[in-house]
Amino acid sequence: MKVYTWLIVGAVLFCTSCTKKNRFSEVPEQDNFKVEIVRFDKDFIALNTQKMDQAIGKLYRDYPLFLPTYLTDVLGTNPTDTAQVARLITGFLTDTTFTAVNKKVLSVFDNVKPYEQALTTSLGLMHHYFPQLKTPEVYFFVSGFNRSIITTDDFIGIGVDLYLGSDYPKYSQITYEYLTYNMRPENVVPDVVSAFIFKSFPVDYKDNRLLENMIYRGKLMYLFSAVMPGYKPHDLIGYSSLQWEWCRKYEKEIWQVIVDQRDLFSSDMMLIGKYVNDAPFTSPVSQESPGRLGTWVGWQIVNKYMDKNQDITLEQLIKETNYQKILDGSGYNP
Repeated sequence: MKVYTWLIVGAVLFCTSCTKKNRFSEVPEQDNFKVEIVRFDKDFIALNTQKMDQAIGKLYRDYPLFLPTYLTDVLGTNPTDTAQVARLITGFLTDTTFTAVNKKVLSVFDNVKPYEQALTTSLGLMHHYFPQLKTPEVYFFVSGFNRSIITTDDFIGIGVDLYLGSDYPKYSQITYEYLTYNMRPENVVPDVVSAFIFKSFPVDYKDNRLLENMIYRGKLMYLFSAVMPGYKPHDLIGYSSLQWEWCRKYEKEIWQVIVDQRDLFSSDMMLIGKYVNDAPFTSPVSQESPGRLGTWVGWQIVNKYMDKNQDITLEQLIKETNYQKILDGSGYNP
């Protein structure tokens, strides 16, 4: 059973004075722009298992775009084999474990208006700065703890059964403790927005070194923070406040380790993974550190670069693929 997590994550909805203002975050609201969440999860949970053939037929008619992807990517079955689909869904919906989980989903996500409002703000900002991008529809679904995010050119689906709260008892049985911190309702909006950003701007570097990996992620984190006004920086990257404070306290030492160990220009994928992948800590630096310090440092470099170059737009930043230029232009030296 796999649980797919994303780089970023949670935030307290609308903490408007929590973080430094980003110069790109204040633009006029777009009256004709609105995000409405499609509640596939509710319709799916409500299927009548006693009349599954009819229920499945209606589901196919109501969700012609989303359902085939859901069946393939989440339930792992052939969408055209309706008999197998009916058996699989019946088993899922009558399983006592997931009956309780699905009931919890309906309770936790009874009111989605706050999520829609937050997504309207953030995806509206994305639409403002990158109007050429197609704004995806947003679907909620339940996955049996199998998938947190689905992304296509047309929609983003989020498995809300993996966002029931970091203390939800069943999570300790399916994943590592350090990952459960971000399995909270507050993470739904950040994870949707970050999924859209990473899908829209895939890896663009030729030299696959730690430098490029860090600053590429730093660019996307800068964009992410720009379209998530009011969210705390530590929540955006998925750190606790104590982890963020640790990074700030030891920023100079972190950078010194990267430089002294000559890791910055390394193309060793195992080493790079230790800096940018989810882990309980960043092993090349310290067992006291949070994971993904490479992403954190990359973000600080890009922050410095954009502070020193006020004429550079978000689009220009995202298109810039000379990562040495960004490092040099940042003057980063904590």
